[in-house]
Amino acid sequence: MRLPAWTQDLAPRNRDLVAAIEARRGGALLNLDRMLLWSEPLARGWNGYLRAVRTELALSPFLRELAICVVARLTGAQYEYHHHAPELKKAGATDAQLAVLDDPDAAARSPLYDELQRTVIRFAIASTRDVRIPDDVFDELKRRLPPNELVELVAATATYNMVARFLVALDITPEH
Repeated sequence: MRLPAWTQDLAPRNRDLVAAIEARRGGALLNLDRMLLWSEPLARGWNGYLRAVRTELALSPFLRELAICVVARLTGAQYEYHHHAPELKKAGATDAQLAVLDDPDAAARSPLYDELQRTVIRFAIASTRDVRIPDDVFDELKRRLPPNELVELVAATATYNMVARFLVALDITPEH
């Protein structure tokens, strides 16, 4: 990591905030949290927003995690992939589906994914690489997803592009 991990001794933070982050994480801080806590306002906002993106959306967990994993692979955010590939598997992905994500362009054509899933992969690729989404990709998503889920897919993909850039810039490593 490019900066030392935050500790309460290095920079005292509101204990309720730290406890809320630990609770969302299942009882322990992750390396990402130890970086975010260098800024209390950032850690507070991140915790609330990411909790909503991860737990309150109508979008299926499979599609959400698929888009996140594509973002992680394209941006080189190994930390993000380390944490989200197991979530994608828990949502129903096979080992073969996870393996093909090593090459998102191949995954976008792979018969291992159904048509909607391949379109989500193409969407995440376009969003990450080009920002602008081709009309044919967006139109296909509009045909297959209700507006709230499409908005949530866009937001989750954008959010995890932000997360990836934070992780990569600070060289945040997975926990061991």
